[in-house]
Amino acid sequence: MTALTSALQRLPKVELHCHVEGTMRPSTVVELAGKNGIALPTEDPTQLYRYTSLDTFLEIFWLVQSVLGDRDDWARLAYESVVDGVEHGLAYRETFFTPARHLDVGQDLADIVAGLAEGLAAAEDETGVRVMLIADIDRAYGPGPGLEMVERLVELRRAGAAGTERVLGLGLDSTELGVDPRDFAAAFELAGREGLRRTSHQGEVTPPTTIQAGIDVLGCERIDHGLSLMDDPELTQRFVDERIPLTVCPNSNIRIANAFPRLEEHPYPRMRERGLLATLNTDDPALTDLDLTEEYRSVMEAFGYTWNDMVAIALDGVEASWLDDDDARALRGRITEEGERLGAELTD
Repeated sequence: MTALTSALQRLPKVELHCHVEGTMRPSTVVELAGKNGIALPTEDPTQLYRYTSLDTFLEIFWLVQSVLGDRDDWARLAYESVVDGVEHGLAYRETFFTPARHLDVGQDLADIVAGLAEGLAAAEDETGVRVMLIADIDRAYGPGPGLEMVERLVELRRAGAAGTERVLGLGLDSTELGVDPRDFAAAFELAGREGLRRTSHQGEVTPPTTIQAGIDVLGCERIDHGLSLMDDPELTQRFVDERIPLTVCPNSNIRIANAFPRLEEHPYPRMRERGLLATLNTDDPALTDLDLTEEYRSVMEAFGYTWNDMVAIALDGVEASWLDDDDARALRGRITEEGERLGAELTD
């Protein structure tokens, strides 16, 4: 490991676009599949991770999801997700979970949330890393089940059910093509009334009109991916002026969506040059052979960024987060201090 890679690994980082199911260790996939009687095409799940588009990736993602059979499985997943992340400087994460397929086969949202919260609490006690949850609606299931999930989440929150204090937001993920985000307005309106923060995956493979719908119809405070945003200069300027965050996943956009042939062709540097609050995230690190260190290292190399550029990207993650002011101030201070110390080590 080079000194630069080591410094990037130790730099405290915020991650705002990471699916907890997409962090599952291959060995855990095999073990949980055996436990829950799920047939896998191979005992080497790394051989499963072959895809040619976002939709074919989602088929693999759904297979990985299927091995989560009960509360204990969700707790194990959440715990391992944090333990693996802390090795690469993870300091704070707002992580997605997408329960539609599990709810469809009879799992209770209460058990899913409680399991996730249990695993996160154990990892937090062990590592000091803080992680909050974003409940994602799976577009493939349609607006009806999405609204039902939010209604159940609201019911659990009002009852003070275990773990619901960690669910701070609502998201929208899965296939973008052929789905109108406006169809999910009722679910997002309810979430907003109940004090949940809102975000949605838009514009990875769809035009900027979907991004605008995410903001103006769904009431989202940030957008996940948002690759097509700069095709609309007026909307881009609005994002710049209002500091609406984008949670960008450059390597995922290459490896999953095939949006660009090479990382060097990704618009991430143009987004930041334009003044957009474009953060850096892994998306589904275990399924794409990624981690936060490699995300930062590869982006730094591909776009000729300096050490100070990478520290600025880490700090932008704090601004784009849903941390309260005091916690955000403390984390900014930690990143700044560590960034200066590590940068000095690199110049010695």
